[in-house]
Amino acid sequence: MIDDVAVRAVGLTKAYGPKQVLSGIDLEVRRGSVLALLGPNGAGKTTTVRILATLLPPDGGTAMVGGFDVTHSPVEVRRLIGLTGQNAAVDELLTAEENLLMMGRLDHLPRAEARRRAADLLDRLDLSADARRRVKTYSGGMKRKVDLAMSLIGRPSVLFLDEPTTGLDPRSRQAIWDLVGELVGAGVTVFLTTQYLEEADRLADRIAVVDGGRVVASGTAEE
Repeated sequence: MIDDVAVRAVGLTKAYGPKQVLSGIDLEVRRGSVLALLGPNGAGKTTTVRILATLLPPDGGTAMVGGFDVTHSPVEVRRLIGLTGQNAAVDELLTAEENLLMMGRLDHLPRAEARRRAADLLDRLDLSADARRRVKTYSGGMKRKVDLAMSLIGRPSVLFLDEPTTGLDPRSRQAIWDLVGELVGAGVTVFLTTQYLEEADRLADRIAVVDGGRVVASGTAEE
């Protein structure tokens, strides 16, 4: 039987020097669902995402994404995932369109497909009118949306969103919420970190509350 768990973490630990950031994180995300990791600053949310996205090795425990171990099979994991971090990872000297086409090349998409995909994402995120402006002229919220579009260009099956709407205006936040809903409807698994209970309640099938490097509660929003 095919395992329907897209992301699984068991006993993840991580310390930076004497500071213990993760103290045994256990998490599961079902395929095609949204898990919101909710907690205050410093709770370990970003560290968890960085480990699951193969950007940081854990000190202990195991993590699997799409059936691959993040430590032993990082290349396979990276082929499956998209990541939008807290800081927009965009080239500000390029236009939004050029950023997306560059990412399409890195994902080995045919040129015509990359152009179609870029145009579609720019339209869905309300960026089409500014697609050929250099990103350095964009607001912070617009840069965040370009970063999200870049993480989606290769059609990932698992998407990590680390506080994707922090600092965004209500219209931009709603656009991202709508897009997340569309992605999940198409079968994408979403792992979302947030400080906003409203965002977790709106988007997530299940919520895990993390504090002090441990999951202190998990369940549906109603639970």
